[in-house]
Amino acid sequence: MAQVLEFKLPDLGEGLTEAEIVRWLVEVGDVVAIDQPVVEVETAKAMVEVPCPYGGVVTARFGEEGTELPVGAPLLTVAVGAAEGSSGSAASPSSPSSPSSPSSPSSPSSASSSLSSPSPSPSPSSGSGTESSGGSGNVLVGYGTGAPAARRRRIRPDRLDRAVAEAPVSVAPVVAAPVAEVLVAEAPVHEGPVPVVSPLVRRLARQHDIDLRRLAGSGPDGLILRADVDRAIRTAEETAAATARVQAPVAAVVAAPNGVAAASDAERIPLRGVRGAVADKLSRSRTEIPDATCWVDADATELMAVRAAMNAATGPSAGPKVSVLALLARICTAALARFPELNATVDTAAREIVRLPGVHLGFAAQTERGLVVPVVRDAHTRNAESIGAEIARLTELARTGKLSPAQLTGGTFTLNNYGVFGVDGSTPIINHPEAAMLGVGRIMPKPWVHQGELAVRQVVQLSLTFDHRVCDGGTAGGFLRYVADCVEQPAVLLRTL
Repeated sequence: MAQVLEFKLPDLGEGLTEAEIVRWLVEVGDVVAIDQPVVEVETAKAMVEVPCPYGGVVTARFGEEGTELPVGAPLLTVAVGAAEGSSGSAASPSSPSSPSSPSSPSSPSSASSSLSSPSPSPSPSSGSGTESSGGSGNVLVGYGTGAPAARRRRIRPDRLDRAVAEAPVSVAPVVAAPVAEVLVAEAPVHEGPVPVVSPLVRRLARQHDIDLRRLAGSGPDGLILRADVDRAIRTAEETAAATARVQAPVAAVVAAPNGVAAASDAERIPLRGVRGAVADKLSRSRTEIPDATCWVDADATELMAVRAAMNAATGPSAGPKVSVLALLARICTAALARFPELNATVDTAAREIVRLPGVHLGFAAQTERGLVVPVVRDAHTRNAESIGAEIARLTELARTGKLSPAQLTGGTFTLNNYGVFGVDGSTPIINHPEAAMLGVGRIMPKPWVHQGELAVRQVVQLSLTFDHRVCDGGTAGGFLRYVADCVEQPAVLLRTL
């Protein structure tokens, strides 16, 4: 007999608390296999295809495309064993069934952005004869699997209704609710001291008039975390925005002459997805980090000549082309080895500077979805050629929207080449929670005094924005001067290679 199981939006990792439904990959009535992607969602980090841990018939979907759901909200329900509940007719070759939709997704093994990790926990499998008990091993956080993917089928509506009607529901009935109601559950008023993870969270709640006594903490023993306060802030803002939208037409009628409602020419663009994540991170950076910027002009003529010589080399020892960004990245790792104070972060709650053992180098990349910062792992162990190859690989994934959340987090220092936009200088905002960012302007011919004479040289402006808590101006200036020296005299790098 069939069971109706509810599949909730899983924990996508990396601290993500919500996701926006971009595209449904299945319809109500479709037969899905274990681990088959059923929906494409956009998080603040990347586009992700979410596989379903159950095999059976889709009986309901929750949320239209464009809806933002929190982690733990219902995504869909699946009648597990519904094919057998229909006397095997759905699996029989002679049974009529609807053809597969053109939007039918590929198997999880071919979906580069699907989430998977090993787990011994099995999940219910469909009664379909196309599934085996071997298990694919693909799991989401909180869900296990027990069978490989099978092709998509659709059950006739009359058989679906009969199967669902006869199925014992193993979960509580799902009631559709507004997103704002799902985000923050109603919690009783705390009596006495409220358990909060840090003074920063208390200050954030105070700044936004959030009553901590009415929040249900998601941490251990009800501890209120920053994510709980952020969620409450978003809910309050959504409620205020909804109220404003309702009241706006009335206000327009009152304010307009002769009682005619005046149309507004303003366009409102929601801050969500990648754009919302960038806005939150930049705001937090400027709020928490006392940043300062220093800059210097450097003669990059010799660096450009060295790069040209590298790329012109032929023979068995000649490797792939090396980009300017790769050379600058290698210079950064050498500079951080000399000035480790800048490869750090600040633990605000503990009031400690945390110096990090390895360099995970982020680089800013502009995509159609907005600004993203892919991370080159263990950049301190790579040479310029290896760094360049990894930058090229991550850039291609960024352009196609296939970067995973793990590839966009964990950076310890960021390199920002804004010269590609044709500008000379900038004062970058630090990529929180890092301690510094190096900005690089365009390299262009300029008059320059070289060996005592005026000459036309390839000049670039370098700017370093740093967290003044981790070091003083002397350290920051020493770092930037070393970078400039390597740009002007690439042979300086030979001492550290």
